Amino acid sequence: MTEMAISGTGLFTPAHSISNDELVASFNEYVRRHNANYAREIAGGSIFPLLPSSSEFIVKASGIENRYVMDKDGILDPDIMCPRLAERPNEQISILAEMAVAAARDALRAADRRPEDIDGVLVACSNLQRAYPAIAIEVQEALGIEGFGFDMNVACSSATFGLQAAADMVAAGHARAILVCNPEICSGHLNFRDRDSHFIFGDVATAFVVEPVAGTVGANAWKIVSTRLKTKFSNNIRNNFGFLNRAAPEGIGTPDKLFVQEGRKVFKEVVPMVSELIVTHLADNGVAPESLRRLWLHQANLNMNQLIARRVLGRDPSAQEAPNVLAEYANTSSAGSIITFHKFSDDLKHGDMGLLCSFGAGYSVGSVILKKLGGAR
Repeated sequence: MTEMAISGTGLFTPAHSISNDELVASFNEYVRRHNANYAREIAGGSIFPLLPSSSEFIVKASGIENRYVMDKDGILDPDIMCPRLAERPNEQISILAEMAVAAARDALRAADRRPEDIDGVLVACSNLQRAYPAIAIEVQEALGIEGFGFDMNVACSSATFGLQAAADMVAAGHARAILVCNPEICSGHLNFRDRDSHFIFGDVATAFVVEPVAGTVGANAWKIVSTRLKTKFSNNIRNNFGFLNRAAPEGIGTPDKLFVQEGRKVFKEVVPMVSELIVTHLADNGVAPESLRRLWLHQANLNMNQLIARRVLGRDPSAQEAPNVLAEYANTSSAGSIITFHKFSDDLKHGDMGLLCSFGAGYSVGSVILKKLGGAR
């Protein structure tokens, strides 16, 4: 089998950032207005008052302090509490493709590759802007890449599932190299009026190049030692928005058309699922957990990541061993583990081992064992 590698990664970060304090101020103003409008019903016990949020609650619950977004004003307006992103004419590149292209150009530079070196584009993300034409084909066109492109969605695990799909296709000879993009406008499906989740998500785009080890020239290339994927159906993370909503108009605009999560159930069920898969994956490949220099985990919740890392390593991880970007980026769905890999891999040396892992709705889990090719020997 041809050995495969991640030869370069890229990152696009939106210009606008929202702090916890800003988000909480908007949310609490909405709560104040709501409770005032329904004061009689609340006093009569027919409805419960909404509870305010706080920055301290958010940090304790998630480790999140800020998030980047494509639109700030709409989110912080208590009358709107949703990003305002104008529709673009068909002749103009879509906003999701534009984000993907920016991250892709960064990844191509890191891999020292040009568009003519790439034969396929995958857009693997949670939140696709439309059903068709595929965003991946639009990205392919914008970059001037010949070959093929398609979209795929496995929620927060989309990047690792896309990585295995790309590696398999290149290894089978269907492409010389494949560009995988993970653009996420998570703010578009977040219910900013739900206290338990209004702080979770941010917007971002990542990208990476998959090609044979033998051809890599990037200074931060990593051999893909092994990949492993797993899914198990669950309704505990769900979004019911889709094209069939028009066939049942009575449900349009209801809360289930946005992000809905049973957070405690997710924590209880996903942590053991992810930990077991990683431990088994390492053992089956003869990789001792103590040999891992770094864990690049999906960035959903700091407490969850620390517990998973502890179960894998058998001890508390250091900040260097299991870095996180939650404080700055929040949860960026499929892009989270790739952001962490992008920002915290350059310092490792030739031959160092690491593990990239994503997990989320589905449930879905993707584990990737990596070995540094570039870097100091």
